Amino acid sequence: MDYREALSDEAAAVQRSLARLQRLAGLLDNAFRIPGTRWRVGWDSLIGVVPGIGDVLTSGVSLWIIGEARRLGAPRHLQLRMLGRLVVDTVLGTVPLLGDLFDAGYKANVRNVQLLQQWLDSRQG
Repeated sequence: MDYREALSDEAAAVQRSLARLQRLAGLLDNAFRIPGTRWRVGWDSLIGVVPGIGDVLTSGVSLWIIGEARRLGAPRHLQLRMLGRLVVDTVLGTVPLLGDLFDAGYKANVRNVQLLQQWLDSRQG
């Protein structure tokens, strides 16, 4: 395998990882459309309704997204920005009712994956 093939294989692996993260973020933040509206919610909002444990569970999955960003070589400042979004989402999500509404609108996972994608795109271009 020559140098170009190795780069091509690495780029394909990064694209597969990014696609996986986009699917996961979509499930967490946009999986279901509220009937009669254009508003979408995901498993993060639904599981977050369960007091105490819901936000902790979904935060663990969201933390995995940040771990993948690290594995893909995202710089520390980008990881910290993603972590900041996760902390805001988790802390405000614990507030009964208002936190659930915030969680549904904030969509930290989709925003974090978009941020990662922008950084990956800037590396290529």
